[in-house]
Amino acid sequence: MNELAAEALRRLYGLEGRLQPLLGEYDSNYRVDTGRDTFVLKIMRPDCDPGLVDLQCSLLDHLAERAPHIVVPRVHRNRAGERVGRIGLVQDAARLSERLVWLLSYVPGRLLADTRHHTPDLLESLGRLLGEIDNGLSDFSHPAANREFQWDPTRPGWVRDRLEYIEDSARRGQVAGLLDDFETDVAPLLSALPSSVIYGDANDYNVLVEGTGYAARVVSVVDFGDAMHTVTACEPAIAAAYASLGKADPLAAAASVVRGYHAARPLQPEEIEVIWPLLRMRLCESVTNSAYRKRTETDDPYVTISEDAAWAALERVSGIHPRFAHYALRGTCDLEPVPGAPVVAEWLRANREAIGSVLDVDVRDAPSVAFELGVGSLLLGADPAAAETSRLAEVLSRRMTDAAVTIGIGGYDEARLVYTGDAFSSGPHATDERRTIHLGIDLFAVAGTPVHAPLSGIVHCVADNTAPQDYGPLVILRHEIPDGPGFFTLYGHLDREPGTAVEVGQDVRPGQRIGAIGAPPVNGNWPPHLHFQLITDLLELDAEFPGVAQVSERTIWSSLSPDPNLVLRIPEAKLPARDPAPEETLAARRAHLGPSLRVSYREPIKAVRGWMQYLYDHTGRAFLDLYNNVAHVGHRHPRVVAAIAEQSALLSTNTRYLHDNIGRYAERLAGLVPDPLEVCYFVNSASEANELALRLARTYTRREAVIVLKAAYHGHTTSLIEISPYKFDGAGGRGPKPWVHVAPLADDYRGPYRRDDPHAGAKYAGHVAEIVNSLRDEARQAAAFIAETLPSVGGQIVFPPGYLEAAYRHARAAGAVCIADEVQVGFGRLGTHFWGFETQGVVPDIVVLGKPIANGYPLGAVITTRAIAEAFDTGMEFFSTCGGNPVACAAGLAVLDVIEDEGLQPHARRVGEHVLSGLRRLQREHSLIGDVRGSGLFIGVELVRDRETLEPADREAAYVVNRLRELGVLTGTDGPYENVIKIRGPLAVTEADVDRALELLEEVLGE
Repeated sequence: MNELAAEALRRLYGLEGRLQPLLGEYDSNYRVDTGRDTFVLKIMRPDCDPGLVDLQCSLLDHLAERAPHIVVPRVHRNRAGERVGRIGLVQDAARLSERLVWLLSYVPGRLLADTRHHTPDLLESLGRLLGEIDNGLSDFSHPAANREFQWDPTRPGWVRDRLEYIEDSARRGQVAGLLDDFETDVAPLLSALPSSVIYGDANDYNVLVEGTGYAARVVSVVDFGDAMHTVTACEPAIAAAYASLGKADPLAAAASVVRGYHAARPLQPEEIEVIWPLLRMRLCESVTNSAYRKRTETDDPYVTISEDAAWAALERVSGIHPRFAHYALRGTCDLEPVPGAPVVAEWLRANREAIGSVLDVDVRDAPSVAFELGVGSLLLGADPAAAETSRLAEVLSRRMTDAAVTIGIGGYDEARLVYTGDAFSSGPHATDERRTIHLGIDLFAVAGTPVHAPLSGIVHCVADNTAPQDYGPLVILRHEIPDGPGFFTLYGHLDREPGTAVEVGQDVRPGQRIGAIGAPPVNGNWPPHLHFQLITDLLELDAEFPGVAQVSERTIWSSLSPDPNLVLRIPEAKLPARDPAPEETLAARRAHLGPSLRVSYREPIKAVRGWMQYLYDHTGRAFLDLYNNVAHVGHRHPRVVAAIAEQSALLSTNTRYLHDNIGRYAERLAGLVPDPLEVCYFVNSASEANELALRLARTYTRREAVIVLKAAYHGHTTSLIEISPYKFDGAGGRGPKPWVHVAPLADDYRGPYRRDDPHAGAKYAGHVAEIVNSLRDEARQAAAFIAETLPSVGGQIVFPPGYLEAAYRHARAAGAVCIADEVQVGFGRLGTHFWGFETQGVVPDIVVLGKPIANGYPLGAVITTRAIAEAFDTGMEFFSTCGGNPVACAAGLAVLDVIEDEGLQPHARRVGEHVLSGLRRLQREHSLIGDVRGSGLFIGVELVRDRETLEPADREAAYVVNRLRELGVLTGTDGPYENVIKIRGPLAVTEADVDRALELLEEVLGE
C-alpha cells in the first residue's frame, strides 16, 4: 500500500516525500513530509461513497471560508484542479479497482488519547472548539449529510436491531431499557430542536491537543467522515460520551464539555434537556457496535479498542438519575439547575403569611441561639472523631442552657465534619471527598416537642431510617402549587409514635401535628432536633433523599433543596453566620495585605481546621499534609493544645518576671545537645533566632564577615536576607553584601562532586577553606560559617559524608563560629538522629531552632556555649518581650513530652524508610525522577527531564504538586530550580498515609 500511496502522491499532486502510516478504521491514511510541507494523504476504501468524500471536502472548504480562525485541515486540490482524484490498484491479474484519493494539510498536535489527565479546562476547550465549528456550519448543507447513519444518536433503531449480539443478558437488558426510555421520553422532543450538519466524532483519536499539564488545550479535530445532519445538540452529547470513557465521574467530564460548547454556541434549555439521553444513546451504539463486529469481523482489533471503557462508562452513566444529570448540565450552562425551583421559591415568598410554624412555638420569635457547626466551628474542637453525637449533644445543651433558650438553630448550606459514617464518604481513604454540605435547617429542642405541618399537603412518605447518623424516623409531605410544580418538605429525626403518626396518602392541613422530635438512639442517635428540608424534586429517592451533599455537587443539590428558610422565615440575624467563600477571602487578602505575600498552589486552600497529619479546607475536604513541618508532632496535638490552653488561662508575661517554665524548658533543651552547648536564649521565631545567632557570633569574634551556602535561606529580616542567597540572588534581590561570602552547596547529585566520589565531602568543604584563605589574605576574618545541617530550600539536600566536619574545621581554624540552622530538621525529624548535625558527626558552636519546637506556637531558640554567652554579656541587655513566655515554654515542654512518650523519632525513621523505599521503586519506573534523598520525614524527590544532562523539570514538578493537591495530598517544591518535591510533614504521618500518597504520586507520574 505504501507504493500505491507514493504513486498517488507523484501522479496526482506532483509531490514526493516520506510517508508514515496513520491510524484508520477503514481507509488508508499517511502523513507526508516533503521536506518543506507536511500533508495527510487519504486513500479511501474500495467501496467508499464519493458523495461522503465530497461532503467532507465541501464542509472543510466551508469552514475555511466562514470560520478561517478555526484550525482544521484544509483541502489541497490536485494537479487537475480537483479536490478528489482517483488512482487504480491492481488487485489480481484479472481485475483493476480504483480508489478515491485526496490531500489535506497536516495539523500538528498530540492525540487526546495520549493525554492521560483530562483536566476540566482541557475538556472545556474541546467543547468550545466544537461549538465554534457548529457555528461555522450553521448555514452549511450537503445532500450526503442527510443520511441514515448508525452513529446518529437520534436514530437508535440500528441498536435495537442488533441487541441480540450482546451476549450478556444483563447488559442486553440494560441497553434495551435505555432504548425504551429514549423512545418514550426523548424522541418526541427532537423534531422541535435546532438541527444542522455537525462534526459528530470527537473521540480521543480524532482530537488534537497542544501544551502539557494544566496548559493543555484542544486545538483541532481531524477525520470529518462522521459528519451528518442531525439535532445540533448531538455534537456536545457525542463529545461528552467519549469524554466520559475512563472517568470516575462521567457527569463532571460531560459538564466540562458542555460548558465549553455553551460558551461558544449557547444552548437552548430544550437542547440541554436531551444531551444526557443522547450521550447514553451514543454509548449504547458503541457497545452494540462492538458486540456486533466481534461476531462478524473477528480478526479486526480496531473493533474492540474502546469496548471495555464504553461498558464501564455506560454502567456509571446508568447509575446517575437522568434528571439529576439534566440539572447538572443546566447548572454548568449558568441556568438554575432545577427549572421549577425559582417558581417554588417565588410562590413561598408570595404566600409567606399563610405559612405556619413547624414547632409548637414560632421559631421566628422564640428566643434561640445559633449553632455554627461548620468545619471551622469553635464548638467542636479539631479532632473530627471527637464530634461524636453524645459530645455534640452535651456541648449544644450547655450552650442553650447558658443562653437561657429552648431553641437552637443549625444552618443551611453549611459544610460540616460531624457526619463521620462510611455512608458519607466517596471512598475508603481519609482524603476522599465526603458529603459535608448540610441541605436543611436544624431546630434543636427537647425531645418530644411536637412537629407540625406548616402548609397543607399530602403525606408522601413515612419511613424509619435506622442506619447510623441517618434521618431516623422521618415524614415527607408533598405540596401543590396552582399551575406550577409540586414540592416537598422533609421532617427528620422524629420519634416513633405508634397510633399518632401520620400515614402515606393522608391529607394534612396547616398546623396539624405530624410527629415529634425524637431522642437518641431512636432519632438516628443525634442530639434532639428537627431536620427540616425543602425539596423541589425527590428524584424517586423518597426516604433515601440525602440531607447532606458533596461539595462538588453543591450547586445542583442547593437547587434540589433550596434554603428551607423560605418556609421557616427565621430572621437572618438569628441564623448562623455564613463564612466568606474562598474568593471573598482571597479578595480581602489582596485588598489589605501586601502583594508579595503569596499563597500556595494553583487553587489556593482555605484551611479552617487541622488535626494531626491532616488539614481541612472550608468544605471539610481532608488533605494529607506532607508539607508543613511547623506542626511538628501533628496539627493541634491535644497535649500541646491543652498545655497552651491551661497556661494561657493562668498567666503569660515577659521574661523579666520569674517563672519556672522557662527554666524547665531550657534545662530540657540543654540536656538534648552535646557539650559544650548549654546556654539557651528564647525568641518568637526562627528569623529572630538566626538574627540573634549572628549577633552572638559577631560579638564573640568581633568580626562581621559571614560564610554561607549557595541557595541558603535563613529568615526574612534585613540582615538574614543579606545572608540568604536564595533571596539576594533571586527575584527582587540585590546581590551579596561585601561581608557575605558564598560557598557552593554541597549537592552530590547536581554539583561538581558527585555521590560516587568518596572524597566529595572534603572537596566541597575545600571551597570553604578557599574563602577562609582569601579573607586571611585580605587581612579579614570570618565571624561565622552558617549552614542548615540538611538544606531545605536548597532542595532537601543531604550533605556527603565528612562535609560539615571538614567545613567546620576550616572555619574554626580561622577563628569563625559554626552555626547550625536546625529549624527544618531538628527534634527527631530525621529518625536516625535527634539533630541534623549529628548525622555529620559534628558539634556546632551555636544551634538555631524555630517554631516546630512548639508545634507552631511562636517560639524560637538559640543554644550556645558558655564562652559565647559570656562574651555577649557586654552590658547591652538582650530582651525579647514574649520570647520564652510561660505559654510558649509550656508548648515547648509538651512537644518534648510527646516526642518521647509517642516514640516519634523511631517512628519517623520507620515511616521515612517506607517512603524512601516506595519512592525508589517509582524512580526505577519513571525516568522523570532523577534523585530520591533524605532521612526520616525530610525527603526530596528531584525531577529531571534527562538523567544525563539533569535538565530540571520545574514545570513537571509544579504539575505534580498541584495534581497531588487536587487528589488530597500536600507537598511543595524547592531547590534552586524549583524542581525538587519536598516531603516534610508532621511526624504523625503513618505508613498507611505514605502508601496512599505513593499510590497517588504514581498515578500523577503516569500522566
